[in-house]
Amino acid sequence: MRAALLALALLAGPVAAQEITYSDAATAECLAGAEEFPDQRACIGLSSNLCMEGPGGYSTYGMGGCLDAELSFWDELLNENYRARMVQAKSADEDAALYQPELPSQAEALRDMQRVWITFRDAACDYERSQWGGGTGGGPATLACLMQMTGEQALRLGAAY
Repeated sequence: MRAALLALALLAGPVAAQEITYSDAATAECLAGAEEFPDQRACIGLSSNLCMEGPGGYSTYGMGGCLDAELSFWDELLNENYRARMVQAKSADEDAALYQPELPSQAEALRDMQRVWITFRDAACDYERSQWGGGTGGGPATLACLMQMTGEQALRLGAAY
């Protein structure tokens, strides 16, 4: 019994050692104070960088966890901004249908643009991963690429045109 407990403790050690501490606070605070796109863009990666500087964040596994956590933040913002932009586009389409029915649909154009953007983002980040030749840095590099591109698209969709 004692040997089994010791074996479990030894197996749990690496997992516990790789726990990370992540918070969206740095990114959210940065965005709250940034009005222009370049300033907002500079907010991308702040929280994951702080996480990687903390306990467990220095390992490849930890880096991946930190980057994935911030990617989730940007993905949520992207979806929120896309939904808001789609509401605006559909409203514009309804108005245009009354006075200029020949105009192309903004909602369809937005949907098509987002679908193509997702394909482009994924291909760009697959290329990023390919540069690591199968090495362990490929995972974090891919997540960093996804986070950066998703953050930028979230900001573009949230910008007032």
